[in-house]
Amino acid sequence: MTEPAVNLLGLPRRELEQLFVTIGEKPFRARQVMKWIYGRGVLDPMRMTDISAVLRQDLAARAPLQLPAITAVQESADGTVKWRLDAGAGQAIETVFIPEPGRGTLCLSSQVGCAMNCSFCATGHQGFNRNLDAAQIMAQVVLARRELGDPAGRSPITNVVFMGMGEPLANFRAVVQACNLLVDDLGCKLSRRRVTVSTSGLVPQIRRLSQEARVALAVSLHAPDDDLRSELVPINRRHPVAELLDACWDYVDATNTHEITFEYVMLDGVNDAPAQARQLATLLRHRPAKVNLIPFNPFPETRYRRSAPEVVLEFRNILSAAGIVTVTRRTRGDDIAAACGQLAGQVDNRVLVPLGSRNGRLQEAAWPT
Repeated sequence: MTEPAVNLLGLPRRELEQLFVTIGEKPFRARQVMKWIYGRGVLDPMRMTDISAVLRQDLAARAPLQLPAITAVQESADGTVKWRLDAGAGQAIETVFIPEPGRGTLCLSSQVGCAMNCSFCATGHQGFNRNLDAAQIMAQVVLARRELGDPAGRSPITNVVFMGMGEPLANFRAVVQACNLLVDDLGCKLSRRRVTVSTSGLVPQIRRLSQEARVALAVSLHAPDDDLRSELVPINRRHPVAELLDACWDYVDATNTHEITFEYVMLDGVNDAPAQARQLATLLRHRPAKVNLIPFNPFPETRYRRSAPEVVLEFRNILSAAGIVTVTRRTRGDDIAAACGQLAGQVDNRVLVPLGSRNGRLQEAAWPT
């Protein structure tokens, strides 16, 4: 190979085909390599026996395929598994697998930390260091498949959600590359409905996503009005609720998606009043919306408390009575800090001023790309 070293993991099919063309090989070599990586979980080019020995040697020398080192593994009493993975330069990310009857969900991280500064989230509390590239994102999938085993020739992973560390749409290019590999027939072969990108509300990127990936969309709403949402989710100061919801409804139209999932963390005495439930119902009534109520998961130094079960039930009943599909997320993995909003990893913060702050400034790597 004459090209500089490149990580084949995470490369889209067309880019992989072009890579082989530039080194004098046929484009179909990309199909062979993708089947080995994603279909069989084989990362050692020397084991890819349907390509020539010379090419195998070149790939091994110039395009190594490596998974991150696992620095810690924890398993919850409910079966949830969390891996802490070395992200280089003293940083670490966390990836979570949640098993359920007939379903297994892998929760991916897209950044080392997060610059969104949502006040109820442990990841945002740590700050932001850098984006992950597509190879580092897809490595989490390949690693989880390997660690979980592959019974009866099928992966236990049926769904993938970008709900781990980071704001996925602030790392747009890498996340889109990963999404397209997850649904590629030569990649992970998942249905687009089984790949979900969760965002705190980056409106321009939501509109781009509808053209470039067309996967399921979840939106971290958490409040029915701008004043409270700006306190909880600072990006709301740039993209207020009305603008965000317009982008959501346009996303449904552009992608023929059945609905948008709105995530709503239940914070005691903050956003859980019946009046706020009625406000939320007014916003979402007769819209393609599903509400996911999330009991708050505490973390060190937080000022919030979880809403009482009866308060969550009343909030849910108000939304349901308005005809809005509403579910309460069952807390999973909170005994190992693997539940929603608890992932922390190891992050050296490089953020100068949190994203969404008035007159805020960020290191360049924190901006959406």
